[in-house]
Amino acid sequence: MKLKLKNTPEQVELIKAMGSRDATVAREASEAFAAFIGPVVSKVLLAAGTASTIYSDLAYDEDDNPSIPLDLWHDGGEDFITTWSQSVAGGLPTSNVEGFAEMKVATYRLDSAVSMLKRYARRARLDVVSKAVERMANEVLVKQERNAWAVVLKALAEANSGTNVVNATSSTTLTLNHLNSLLTLVKRINTSYAGTTTADVYGVTDLFVSPEVKADIRKFAYNNVTNNTTDLPAGVREEIYRNAGAQEIFGIAIHELVELGVDKKYNKLFAEFKGSGPLTSFASNADQILVGVDLTKDSFVRPVARNAETGGTFTAQPDDQFLARADKMGFYGSLEEGRVCLDGRAVAGIWLNAA
Repeated sequence: MKLKLKNTPEQVELIKAMGSRDATVAREASEAFAAFIGPVVSKVLLAAGTASTIYSDLAYDEDDNPSIPLDLWHDGGEDFITTWSQSVAGGLPTSNVEGFAEMKVATYRLDSAVSMLKRYARRARLDVVSKAVERMANEVLVKQERNAWAVVLKALAEANSGTNVVNATSSTTLTLNHLNSLLTLVKRINTSYAGTTTADVYGVTDLFVSPEVKADIRKFAYNNVTNNTTDLPAGVREEIYRNAGAQEIFGIAIHELVELGVDKKYNKLFAEFKGSGPLTSFASNADQILVGVDLTKDSFVRPVARNAETGGTFTAQPDDQFLARADKMGFYGSLEEGRVCLDGRAVAGIWLNAA
């Protein structure tokens, strides 16, 4: 994620004022700059993060206690439902059995701080100031992504006792047959719930894969599909070739995630979450998980606090810890959010099994 300040006379003067040796001038300029970058960072976090594709925001007033009326997210065919969430940032997501009532959601604060010498501001080094703000935003983004994906992976590992995953036995390469099996599995998972009708049955809208699996998909453009010697239509092959990887197959949007793949960050996290069911033998250093989600259900929710004064979700402020003799300035920013999966039927996966 990159941030760049425009080199305009107004911004140059504001940056120079932040480096002023007059404490009053520097403070006022820093507060004005912080008020400016807060909404910018908030928009960038939404655009840069992969989890923002999965989660829908549920804004609430800061200092409030957010809750979710579960009966509005379910058709009422069940007596109890299982949700997944985490109470602290970086903590282990846990499953909770809930009735159809108001579910209280635990939220947590994510923050970051940066500092620099005031001389960079006095020299109007916009590049240095931009990098400082970029660093602050990136640190919050990394924390956001880890917490968000932890809930997704925990729900995938535990939903329906691990049966939400297609086991591609003795296959490390994605095929159309695996995608077809995933679509069938999701249909059956949905119809297995009491009170479910045909209108309630959805599928998989998005699939998150590793760069290696994305390479397998690109091969569809020039290799025959091996399952039942079925070839792809020429139009699909041409789309894959022109788009360098096919953004959609069988109506499923494909997303590449570098944290997925053998021995990678999210693959290891999924291996830690696996239970004692069908996923017991999943090995992060040999196998890999592909994560499919159904975004039509709105089952992944992100309660996020809204600042009462600015109306934004990310708050930036000048850092007042530096004394005059240090000749330094800084900023810190934070947001408060939670991550919740309200329905395990909204997540399914493919297990590329090397065994």
